Amino acid sequence: MHRPLILFGVLLILVGVAWPWLSKLPFGRLPGDIIVERENFRFYFPLTTGLLLSAILSLLLWWWYRK
Repeated sequence: MHRPLILFGVLLILVGVAWPWLSKLPFGRLPGDIIVERENFRFYFPLTTGLLLSAILSLLLWWWYRK
């Protein structure tokens, strides 16, 4: 259990350091993401982004555990 927690912490640190560059990627603004903007209200549901990240993570985990 220690090793996955340490790897997750290192991954979070790397994402935090790389955030200025990662925020410029089109994730979160893909076609199919639902955005409703009203005068005093904003609803954002990243449907396409979530599906794409889920597929990528599923492939990575499948590849990782296949070894």
